[in-house]
Amino acid sequence: MTWRIKLFSLLLASCTLVTFSSCGGDEDPGPANEELLQQFFSENNISPQKTASGLYYVIDIPGNDTMPTRSSTVVVHYEGFFLNGEIFDSSIERGAPAEFSLRAVIPGWTEGIPLFGKGGKGSLYVPSQLGYGTAGSSSGIIPPDTPIAFNIELIDIK
Repeated sequence: MTWRIKLFSLLLASCTLVTFSSCGGDEDPGPANEELLQQFFSENNISPQKTASGLYYVIDIPGNDTMPTRSSTVVVHYEGFFLNGEIFDSSIERGAPAEFSLRAVIPGWTEGIPLFGKGGKGSLYVPSQLGYGTAGSSSGIIPPDTPIAFNIELIDIK
């Protein structure tokens, strides 16, 4: 069974378990997200750390001692992807790093990016409640209740 079929089966099962309402309503997606993330980590031999909020992260290169705060503006190269490996956004593919205020991004980034020092590289694994939640992204690219991941390089802090 491929990982896409497994992922679809898990998503379908989690939607079916929540009474007869539609997946993506006001239910707490936490348990289903946690199961999907744990399966992803197991299948990909990833041993992340977890914050109190439920954000998972791996720091491959810590960077230097210059750390951003939750209100910093940062310059990053990143790839955002679904747990099935499909990339949904990439500054690398665009050929230019992105600049963001950590006040204007998803909570997983606001919490996760300050874990990296300038020059640091690693990954964030974001459960939906720290990503786009029960609404999904306004562009429609990220479905409701979907955990997502990012490979990140923190280039600069402003």
